[in-house]
Amino acid sequence: MKRWLFLLLLIMVLPMRAQVNVEFRGSSANAAGKTIELFGYQDMLSGKEVLLDQCRVDDTGGFTLRCFVNYPRWVFLQVENYSQAFYIQAGHTYTVYIPTFDWNIDETRNVFLDPVAIPVEFIGVDSGELNMRIMLFDELVDSFVLANQTRMDFKLKPDRKAVQELQSQVSALQTRLRNRWGEDLFFDRYVMFQMAQMRLAMHIDSRKRLFHQHISTNPILYHDENYMAFFFALFDHSVSGGTKKIPLGRMLEWVENGDKERYFDSLGLDPMLENEQVRELVMVQALKESYYDARYDKQAVKRMMLRIASESKFEEHRRLASNLAESMREVSSSNSPNEQITEPSFCLPDVEKQNVCINDLRGKWVYIAFVRVGDPNSLKEIETMAFFRDSLRIHHPEVELVGVSCDREFQKMYHFLKNSRRGARCHWTWLHFDGRYDLLRHYGVVSYPTFLLLDPQGRPYYDYTPAPGSGILLRGPWERREIDLNSGKEYKF
Repeated sequence: MKRWLFLLLLIMVLPMRAQVNVEFRGSSANAAGKTIELFGYQDMLSGKEVLLDQCRVDDTGGFTLRCFVNYPRWVFLQVENYSQAFYIQAGHTYTVYIPTFDWNIDETRNVFLDPVAIPVEFIGVDSGELNMRIMLFDELVDSFVLANQTRMDFKLKPDRKAVQELQSQVSALQTRLRNRWGEDLFFDRYVMFQMAQMRLAMHIDSRKRLFHQHISTNPILYHDENYMAFFFALFDHSVSGGTKKIPLGRMLEWVENGDKERYFDSLGLDPMLENEQVRELVMVQALKESYYDARYDKQAVKRMMLRIASESKFEEHRRLASNLAESMREVSSSNSPNEQITEPSFCLPDVEKQNVCINDLRGKWVYIAFVRVGDPNSLKEIETMAFFRDSLRIHHPEVELVGVSCDREFQKMYHFLKNSRRGARCHWTWLHFDGRYDLLRHYGVVSYPTFLLLDPQGRPYYDYTPAPGSGILLRGPWERREIDLNSGKEYKF
């Protein structure tokens, strides 16, 4: 019995251990106590971020992150609102160091509009390492473009000879690296697709020529992020707005009627889309573009995407369509009352440091203000909320106001509410974001103030919620309205 139990445990443990083949052994100068996360992209079309691992930096500044990859993958380290991106390879152990960094930069500047990268140093790597090769290539391209701005200006007609000169220098760099450090197929492919995207953007080569060079007779490299980025750039908006042979009106009709088969078959009129695997991938891309095109019915697009997710004979397309359908559900949750949307845990400390959960307010409209109590723009909108607060409480008790202080220090919120005149007028629920940067990223809080309206089911009602100064607290969606058919007057109650 003991032997059988041992074998059972061994069988259970080995698969779990096999899922880790990359490790980061890190140290930092002043990041102790912070949460460090490792993210990657789920795919290059949905752009959805996937958390690969996370940990808390210990008191000595040390941290360890682990994940599994079976092909070089683009990832980024995230600490609060700062990140650094690079490639990782299967079977590698990386030793990294984060030197002294000012974590308070985001208090004085918007790091989303003007990003600040975490300085990450890789210990013990040479020029043959993948990231070092890519850095040398990027530096070569950047310096050449800077030195030849007028010859490579997108606004003018780019000089074909300049691109040829750059290609010669790039080939020479590849040869030097290959002779010294050996061949790296991924790096060579990276260079090939980066140069192909440049030629496409500059109209040096036609789409048809680039298609036949890199896609036509080659297998689709779903696992290669650079290949997929080139593929989607090549077919960007080539279908969703209509084609020479298929008018937009016909495509709108097929999508609205859910006629996936006719949509798919008609795309085959394009000689570049004769291959059904390429054609279906382009179809998925076109539907994704259509979802953000006001001329299309969002729900119809989503239904067709879900059909691909369940019916496609290509596993990669089922997965890709499923990812896109999931992101569509998140974007349009307010328009789909029957869909179940999973929102992140929203339990934060109030001014007395007691946890308050937004889920406890289900059944009410919840108007949330993400603010910084020392920010002038935030204070102006807070005063507007205070002005309407009593009226809302009397006439619309089904509306709850919530303020979320995104100041790094809890004490800023405490002193604002307890020791200031402005704070004394803010009689509604106040919470501190408590370092929940994941929550801010989920709701798209990239500047202050930012507002969010949750419907009684706890889902975001708007893609972009108007500020109090817009008058939303006077004419919110919680008001019931009726129109007198005889007089045409509108009554609200």
